Amino acid sequence: MARMLPNNSHSVLWVTLLGTAIVASGCAWGGWTSAPQAFHAPPRVQPGQNIPAGDFVSHQSTVRQADWNDASQPAPVVDLAPPTTSVRRVGFQGNDDLLELVAQAQVQNPRLRGLQQEVAAAQARVNHIDKLPDPTIGANIFVTPIETAAGSQTANLTVAQRFPWFHRLDAQVQQAFVEALVAEQNYNTQRLKVIGDVRALWFRLYVLGKQIETNQANQALLQSLIDIANARVAAGGASQGDVLLGTLELSRLAEQLLLLQQQVESTRAELNRVIGRPADHPIAIPQHLVVSLPSWSHASLQQSAIERQPDIAAARLRAEAREWGVEVARLQRRPDVSISGSWFAINDDRPTPNIVDVGRDAWSVGVQMSVPIWHNKYSAMEEEAAQRHLASRATVEDVINRYDALLRDLWEQARAAEATSQLYRTTILPQAEQTLQADQESYSTGGVEFDRVVGDLRNVLTLQLEHHRAVGRLAIALARIQQAAGTDLLTVAAEDLPVPAGIPIDRQNP
Repeated sequence: MARMLPNNSHSVLWVTLLGTAIVASGCAWGGWTSAPQAFHAPPRVQPGQNIPAGDFVSHQSTVRQADWNDASQPAPVVDLAPPTTSVRRVGFQGNDDLLELVAQAQVQNPRLRGLQQEVAAAQARVNHIDKLPDPTIGANIFVTPIETAAGSQTANLTVAQRFPWFHRLDAQVQQAFVEALVAEQNYNTQRLKVIGDVRALWFRLYVLGKQIETNQANQALLQSLIDIANARVAAGGASQGDVLLGTLELSRLAEQLLLLQQQVESTRAELNRVIGRPADHPIAIPQHLVVSLPSWSHASLQQSAIERQPDIAAARLRAEAREWGVEVARLQRRPDVSISGSWFAINDDRPTPNIVDVGRDAWSVGVQMSVPIWHNKYSAMEEEAAQRHLASRATVEDVINRYDALLRDLWEQARAAEATSQLYRTTILPQAEQTLQADQESYSTGGVEFDRVVGDLRNVLTLQLEHHRAVGRLAIALARIQQAAGTDLLTVAAEDLPVPAGIPIDRQNP
């Protein structure tokens, strides 16, 4: 008489519960994130760290292997706070307000904060790019069991892990590390731009303030001339037209003053935007500025840019990352290996023979390997990576040439502004002021006409405004030179700028 077959529903339920438990535990298990023991993750970069442009750059045709195990270069602690110590080396003396604004801009500028997060994201990518892919787990429940001599096979459970080519993981993590350095240099480039923008706007605010003071001083001088004209009209020595001409010129100065005040408010709003503050945040007009042409040369500025300019460093590092990309593309031809283990649930629903172990579960171990046989595809991938690398190397040369031309242009602007300012200060302005003073005295005695005095006054005002603009161009050019050079360059001592004519003595040294 045949033996009753046991119900296999218990085995099926047990297999299902076991598979569910393994999947749930696997989702919460972080053990698969460990890298091979022979590989060490590279150190993380710090946004404020000063990396010379020549670092991490390979000029050879072969891929340079980074040494992550160098004990002399420990991994720094990540700190996204921007550095503020370097701003104290500004070549413009005695500008504490400017230093404070520069420090605030490095902390509050939204664009800088966004780039800090980009650096953090690139650093985080370095920490996971070399990790193994997640294992896979699968379960099969047979609706119609597979009948074997040992019993009915009702279900199976398979766990598999794929192992990419380890050298490819190594190349990918080094490429990601260099890309993180590129992100850091992009941050440093933007930081220099923010510093340069703050300085340029602050200098423009200073120039506008001096132009306003000059305008007000000339209005006071013109009002005194109008008073003299009124006195001469009352004495019969001049016509009423002199007074009307003076009043018209005074109105023109008032109109110019309104335009200057509008430019001050616009400059304040733009400066607040760069700093990262509301547009209506109050900013005092600078009253003191010391600036002169340093004893630099184009060759020294060019060398400084090559060594310190983060934009050049980013271009070189980008070429380095593309070089690692060529290596990654080459290693795509290497196969991936997968190892799997399977368990088969078998019921004991057979008579017990002498040669078969009835109801004994079965186990298996499997190995799979990808077969990269599509050579045209991998050749195209290598060609793409190689062309990108060549393009990035050409970009490095273009960036260097661009900064070379920029520094030449800025240096010539600074020299021209210094020469112009010196010419106004030593020759043109003193002569114009002497002419105005002489004609003013002659008008008091009736020696010259009033319109000539007004013309002299207008000429002096124009020259004074142009002198202030020349000073502003010099200061802005020096700020942009330091931005392009990639660092704050030391300057020689300078004398105080002259205060515009007509400014009270007690306001010359606030």
